[in-house]
Amino acid sequence: MNGGLCAAMLLAANSVFAQSMEDVEIGVESLGSDVHMLTGRGGNIGLVVTEDGAFLIDDQYAPLTDKILEAVRSVTDQPVKFVLNTHWHGDHTGGNENMAGEGALVVAHENVRERMSSEQVNEFFGRTTPASPDGALPVVTFNDSISFHLGEHEIRSFHVPHAHTDGDSVVHLPDANVIHAGDTVFYGLYPFVDVDSGGSLAGTISAVERIAELADGETVIIPGHGPLIDREKLLAYHDMLTTVEDRLEEAIDEGMTLEEIQEAGITAEYDEQWGGGFIPADRWIELLHRSMTR
Repeated sequence: MNGGLCAAMLLAANSVFAQSMEDVEIGVESLGSDVHMLTGRGGNIGLVVTEDGAFLIDDQYAPLTDKILEAVRSVTDQPVKFVLNTHWHGDHTGGNENMAGEGALVVAHENVRERMSSEQVNEFFGRTTPASPDGALPVVTFNDSISFHLGEHEIRSFHVPHAHTDGDSVVHLPDANVIHAGDTVFYGLYPFVDVDSGGSLAGTISAVERIAELADGETVIIPGHGPLIDREKLLAYHDMLTTVEDRLEEAIDEGMTLEEIQEAGITAEYDEQWGGGFIPADRWIELLHRSMTR
C-alpha cells in the first residue's frame, strides 16, 4: 500500500471518529468542596476547582476538548492549569495535546510517558496504537508519588504498580474525601486488565486494597468507568475480583484448559451485574487467564 493511500485512509478514519463524537454531551456532577466528575465518552474525568486554577484528572478524547473546557467553564472561570493522566490509554490522554495548547501542564507516572512515546501493540484486542505526538506527552513525570498544593486543596497522586497497566495512578483528595481510582476500578462491568501494558489481576486487586485503606464510609470514589461508588461498593468489587482469582488459580493448578475453565462458569453469579460491558464473561476469563499464566 503506497504512502498516499495510507494517509488518505488515516484521514478518513479520523474524520469518522470525530463525527462519532459530535453528539457526545459532557455531564457535570458536583461532589462538593469544589470537586466534580465529568462524563462523556471514555474515562471519567475529575475536576478540582481552586483559586489557583482548575485541575483535571484525565481528559478523554481530542475531539471532545472544546466540550470539556465548556463544561469546566460552567462551574469556574479559572483556566485549566494541570492535567494528570491516570494511565496512558487514549480515552484518558487523548486531549493532552489540546489541553497543553491551552496552557495546561500535563503530569503522569513516568511509564505513561514511556508508553505514549512509542507504538503500543495490544494482542488481546488486535490493536496497534501509534506513538503520540510530542505535544501530547506528559512534561512532568514521577515515580512513586507526587502532591499538588493549589489554593485550599491538596491533591495527592500515587503509583499502583502492574494494576490496569504498569503506569496507573490513584488520585486522593483528602480534604474533599474524594478518590479518583482511574481504571483500577470499572464499576458495573468486568474490568480490562491490559496485560500487554504490564497490567495484572493481582496488581489490580492490590490497588483496590490500597484505595479501600484510604476510604471511609463517607468517601466518594470516582471509577475509571461507571457511576460514582462508595467504600462498600468498592469492597463488593474487590470480593468479586478475589473470588474469581481464587477460582481461576485453582482451575489452572488442576490443569484445566482455558476452554474448560470458560465452560465451568466460574463467574456465573457475577455475570448479570458485571458481564454487560465491552468484555463478556468468556473473554474476560481469557484475559485473566493470560494475566495469571503469562
